[in-house]
Amino acid sequence: MNQPTPFPGDVTTGRRGSRAALSGAAAKRVERPAPLRQAVYEALIDLIVNRTLQPGQHLVEVELAEYLGVSRQPVREALQRLQTEGWVDLRPAQGAFVHMPTEEEADQLLSVRAVLETHSARLAAERAEEADVDHLWELQARGQAAVEVNDIDGVVAANAALHAFVTKLSGNTVLAEMIGMVDRRVRWYYTPIAGRRGADSWIEHADLIRAISAKDVELAGTIMTQHTDRTRQAYHDRPRGDRA
Repeated sequence: MNQPTPFPGDVTTGRRGSRAALSGAAAKRVERPAPLRQAVYEALIDLIVNRTLQPGQHLVEVELAEYLGVSRQPVREALQRLQTEGWVDLRPAQGAFVHMPTEEEADQLLSVRAVLETHSARLAAERAEEADVDHLWELQARGQAAVEVNDIDGVVAANAALHAFVTKLSGNTVLAEMIGMVDRRVRWYYTPIAGRRGADSWIEHADLIRAISAKDVELAGTIMTQHTDRTRQAYHDRPRGDRA
């Protein structure tokens, strides 16, 4: 007579008891993907990153739901997720507020970013081909054009695109994943200083592209270190009026 297949994890005669215990417990199903919940979460992060929702701002569920054209439930779920990730603070009896980053938080993240992107630039200098360098110059031109017309959103987007392409050129998947984890928060910190960094930032980008084109690994790393450190310092030196 065939024996019943052992229940996973059971190594003693208690297997039937374990099966019975699960049968009697409340069902806990694996949830299917929730596109609407994810879309609301992504939309709220974008609003926070581009500073449409300012640090310290009170977030009212019904207002956000109306703005996004959804019910309050996915907004409430998204706010809870954002709270666990440090984008939102949920205060008892007060509600949800956009997190107000401290100087120390910003310094820690931008310092980590500098280490990661310096390594990325060095690897990019080793691997970049002529077509890659041409694309970097295209992104450079896009950023400079945005600076000239004071298009802050365009500057931030072009800056992120150029750095992301340098990361792609590194060919290191783990490095790319780690940089991707901090990218949104870096853009959050960069937005209020993008105008002041202005042309200087893109002069530094041009120097970086030249180093990558020349396959000068050491120079590419040095330029990226200096570039990211100047961005970090600019964040700390921003006018008091820009500190939410």
